[in-house]
Amino acid sequence: MIKDKIKKIIAFIPMVNFFISNNNSFRTIQFKTWFFQKILGFNRRVYWPVHFTSKVGGYRNVLIDKGTTPGASPGCYIQGIGKIKFGKYIFIAPNVGIITANHDVYDLREHKKSFIEIGDYCWIGMNAVILPGVKLGPHVVVGANSVVKESFKEGFCVIAGNPAKKIKDIDRSKVINFDYSEERIGYMSVEKFEKFKRKHLNKDFF
Repeated sequence: MIKDKIKKIIAFIPMVNFFISNNNSFRTIQFKTWFFQKILGFNRRVYWPVHFTSKVGGYRNVLIDKGTTPGASPGCYIQGIGKIKFGKYIFIAPNVGIITANHDVYDLREHKKSFIEIGDYCWIGMNAVILPGVKLGPHVVVGANSVVKESFKEGFCVIAGNPAKKIKDIDRSKVINFDYSEERIGYMSVEKFEKFKRKHLNKDFF
């Protein structure tokens, strides 16, 4: 009886309730990550969990889906000068760079912006770099230390190397498109994210 009352009281404390309900998600948000980000200010404005050693620039130009947290692994660099669209349940290893803009070789003060799109259920290996304009279809595995400068829109393949080339096809009949009904988009429920998106993110996304 007393335990039930305590649970009801805790449920009214927003942050405690957040971490309790968070356990039902595929991407469990750690208190340490939240504390470094929201209290100490490392990538504070970014709407999804980011490791304190990673850097996200231009979060308004970055659109994520369920179960995807770019930069949650250590040492990543997500450059949102141009636009980036991430699908759902993307795995991103440590030290990954995703670059949407290069300096103009004739005027280094200027950037040439581009758009990067990464499809559902992709896996980007450690130290890989995704360069401006790349589009990856669903279920693309990017090998460690790869530099991806060309698109693989058809998806369902393993790519590796510098520059990255297709080294293996993935059997579409064997992949599992898992989904979690209570999954959040970043720190928000799907319903709250729709309102947030309209108010804060680049309007070109929708």
